[in-house]
Amino acid sequence: MNSALRTSDTKQAWRAVTNGEAEYLFLSPEQLAKDDVVTRLREAGPSLVVVDEAHCVSAWGHDFRPDYLGLGHAIEQLGHPPVIALTATAAPPVRDDVAARLGLRDPLLVTRGFDRPNLELRVVRHTDDAAKRRAVVDDAASLDRPGLLYVGRRKDTERYAVELAERGLRAEAYHAGRKAADRARVHEEFARGALDVVVATSAFGMGIDKADVRFVLHADPPGSLDSYYQEIGRAGRDEEPALAVLHYRPEDLGLRTFFAGNGARREDVETVLRAVRAADRPLRATTLREETGLPARRVTAAVNLLEDVGAVSRTRRGMRARGEDPVGEVVAAAEEHVAARQRVERSRIEMMRGYAETLSCRRQFLLGYFGEEYPGPCGSCDTCAAGTAQEQEAGAADDGDLALHREVVHELWGQGTVMRTEGDRVTVFFPDEGYKTLSREVVAEADLLHPAE
Repeated sequence: MNSALRTSDTKQAWRAVTNGEAEYLFLSPEQLAKDDVVTRLREAGPSLVVVDEAHCVSAWGHDFRPDYLGLGHAIEQLGHPPVIALTATAAPPVRDDVAARLGLRDPLLVTRGFDRPNLELRVVRHTDDAAKRRAVVDDAASLDRPGLLYVGRRKDTERYAVELAERGLRAEAYHAGRKAADRARVHEEFARGALDVVVATSAFGMGIDKADVRFVLHADPPGSLDSYYQEIGRAGRDEEPALAVLHYRPEDLGLRTFFAGNGARREDVETVLRAVRAADRPLRATTLREETGLPARRVTAAVNLLEDVGAVSRTRRGMRARGEDPVGEVVAAAEEHVAARQRVERSRIEMMRGYAETLSCRRQFLLGYFGEEYPGPCGSCDTCAAGTAQEQEAGAADDGDLALHREVVHELWGQGTVMRTEGDRVTVFFPDEGYKTLSREVVAEADLLHPAE
């Protein structure tokens, strides 16, 4: 059930649910943001709720979508049936946030190893953009096929696809701006082996399960290692050797930093807060949109922020104001919450930079980010092939109090979790600050980190 269905199809779907003929009902989070949909589902009495791509629930997840934050409230309205949250990529901070956002009670956490030993990892560093573009095309044209080429901008999908077609490859561009029929055609042709390479933005991926993808190239670095691992994970699903190559130019991360700096609108938060406070009853989402005149996504984003700072609560009947703090103070608290989120996003970009520039084993770096210990070196990445990974491993310090996953406390940043250690550096995740990479020597001299009690 989604907004693209015809009215007659939607009615037929509801009849199947109401009559007990449907065993599963598939919905988008945007559908569950609608009060009438949740009401009809509650009457149907679902016995299980499954949240796919669950990392989207977390503000720290790599594909955060505001409507996912309403799922926890929808689950409560449905009587909180058993819940399963599934994702292919979630670092420990994201897992914790997903459980909290969905209201999971003492959840069973099941994690399979993140390692994909058949994937060879490489990074090719460039200083010149034109040279990088030529190298990307050369790679895509010479490697075993089929393959995927991810780029950061829609216009680059078209540009690379044309260049690859001129090399004799069956190449297509894919991005969210193309017509739905064209996107569906590219999906279908790639799945049945009629294409050699799809050049795509991150929009290409949901539902892709083609076993024989031999390479995934990145012409631009994604905004996080979460996104990167999700995308390279589409290679080698048949467990045969496959290749993941990041073509990296440090300047390319500037665009990601720009996107990470964009947050919610202050005026939207204030408008929504005043509307909820002025109401003499709980306001449903549709009523709130009508009274504020704001688009649905902006209302959703503002409500999520206000709920995070404790100024609004969701009830079965709608949104209700909480507390009596001055509007200016509430808005300021919401802005600080957004600022914390932006600090985390920028720190995730820096972790992407760390992966691209590390001299240690890339597999060890990548798995450490997801909270998985890996002895390394792996022997199947470019740093291992160059011998730098072995040199770094030989010079590694004893972890001691800074062992992986150890909870520590910093005087300014509060409690954090040790996510990785590399040579003379240690990386700690702090919920309101993000990933901080610190010098072991400075940590020791200034006594910066202490074991959490």
